[in-house]
Order: sequence, then structure tokens, then C-alpha cells
Amino acid sequence: MLAVKNSKEYYQALINKDSRYEGIFFVGVKTTGVFCRPTCPARKPKFENCEFFATAKEALLASFRPCQRCQPLSHPNQVSAVIRTLVKAIEDNPEKRWKEHDFRELAIDASTARRQFKKRFGMTFIEYARARRMGLAMKHIREGNAVIDAQLATGYESSSGFRDAFAKIMGAAPTQANQLILKAAWLDTKLGPMIAIADDINLYLLEFVDRRGLEREVEKLRKKLHAAIIPGENPIIKHIENELEHYFSGKKLTFNTPIYYLGSYFQKRVWNELKKIPPGETRSYLQIAKSLNQATACRAVARANGANQLAIIIPCHRVINTNGELGGYGGGIARKQWLLEHEKMALTT
Repeated sequence: MLAVKNSKEYYQALINKDSRYEGIFFVGVKTTGVFCRPTCPARKPKFENCEFFATAKEALLASFRPCQRCQPLSHPNQVSAVIRTLVKAIEDNPEKRWKEHDFRELAIDASTARRQFKKRFGMTFIEYARARRMGLAMKHIREGNAVIDAQLATGYESSSGFRDAFAKIMGAAPTQANQLILKAAWLDTKLGPMIAIADDINLYLLEFVDRRGLEREVEKLRKKLHAAIIPGENPIIKHIENELEHYFSGKKLTFNTPIYYLGSYFQKRVWNELKKIPPGETRSYLQIAKSLNQATACRAVARANGANQLAIIIPCHRVINTNGELGGYGGGIARKQWLLEHEKMALTT
């Protein structure tokens, strides 16, 4: 979500239908669940019912759907018939996971869909579909309702796909008295929303909501632990939320929230080495491999680094290439660079 300090400026632009702000922001309207362009002709919402986003993808992940009147995904030019068809297909069935045969049924080439969406919106069709699907699930987490049916009772029709979208990602509601119950919560941070999943003892997952592959991570967690994941909070989630606030404010760069490693023996060794890297410092994949007495295991270290499900706490952002380049990061290179610079700055102030 865009910085709060710009919200009043953007709201005034929305009231004025100021075309100079086209492409600068999108507005999500809490009362209708849609997101719009600055020049939308619809009746203007109250300021407190608006959320402002830099990209359509952010709005989708926050659970908003495209407005039918201003068609925010059509900006800046009229979109092709292919894009209109696919956007409608998503809205008709937002929980769907698209396969090659689904494109064939619409007489659309999958590579064409990918190329056109990437050119028009800066994300592929699959990324768009995933963002819409995740947005539905994240809405439930964000609002903190304990039961899926409660959300349906407040206005969602079963045809909206909300129930299926949530269930496919988080798993069905608990059905056994002794089943492990994990709570999932939405945490807002300076670098965008994160999802935290924990029981009353340990934190199992902490990731940026828009991380690629997040659905698979959640599914893997749920299946390996034979757990049900439901929206809510507990002492562990409140604890990590407090520590993240301190981290992003620069007050404290270390964490003591209890965590649970869900990985192989080798992965756990790598993650323990990552935790030894002091804030503000970096290590190369080769250095980590050597510290494990396995100098030839650089690629395995990199894979373990990428499999980390506890962003920031296990500081995989502090691992860089041997040549000094940043290398990859599940949350995005821009975030990795920000985190490293933030830590260095916090240590000098």
C-alpha cells in the first residue's frame, strides 16, 4: 500500500478526477470491494473507506476486484479482446488454478496471454490470477474472522469462490478435536504486507504476501504438519508483530520469537548459519558453504537459502554472490537492498 502521507493528496485527485494521476495510484474502496482509477466516474467514497496502491497487483493482493465502470486494468489504452476475455474468466471463477487446457477451451494461446498481460500490466496472466486468488484468502486473514462461513454470512455468495479460494490455500476448517491448529495473521510493514503463521508455541512461516510461490509454501506447511490454518492471532503472532515494528523502526534488529524449522537436516544447518550473520553484514554462498565444511555445496546452500520460510528472522537477505552482487531474494531484489541498507543505517544512528 502507498505511504499514508500521500493519501490525502491522492484522495483529492480522486475527488477531482485528476487525469494527471493516472498510472500513479489505484484506489481500493472498502465498502464495495473494488479498486478504481483516479478518474473513475462512480460516486466517490469517504476518505476513511479508501486504500491507495501503486500497482494493480497490490490492489488485487489486498482482495479488491477491478471496477466495472472505470476498468482499471484497461489503462492506459483499450485492452485487447484476449485480455478482456481472461479478466472476465477470472472474475467468474477467481479460485481457479489455470492450466494449459483452460486456455485451449477459450481458444486462447497461453503464451499470447502471458505476453499481453506482461506488456499491459507488468505481470503475467498467471501472476494476475494468483494475485486475485491470494487476495481473496488474504482478505479473510486480514479481517481476522475465525470461521469461513462467518465471512460468507456477511455478504459473500458461494459463487464468488471465496470459500474455495481460502480452503485450497489454507486448508479446510479443523474437523478433529486433536488436530493441530495454526493461526494466520496479516501484518502490515514498511515493505508491504506479510503473513505470519504460528501456533501458541512457535512461528512457522513469515513471508511477504506477494512472494512468488507463497501458496505452495503454505500448502507444504499445512500438509507436512497435518494442520488446519485459520485466521486469528495468538501470543506468538503478537510477539513477532511487535519485533517487526522494532526492526523496521531501527530500534532492534534481532529477534527472539520462538521458531520452528520445517526442512531437511542440511537446510536447518544452513539456516542456523544464516542466523549467525550479524545485522548490517553479508556473507557469500561460498562462505556459508565453507562454514559448514562443505565448500563445494554452494548451490545446495543457495537452494536452502531460497527455501527459507521465515523472512527477515532467518536473514537470507544477508547472503550475496561471491562477486559482491546481491543475488536473488524471494521477496524481491528491491526489498533485499532496502533491508541491507536499513540495517547498516540503524547501526550507525
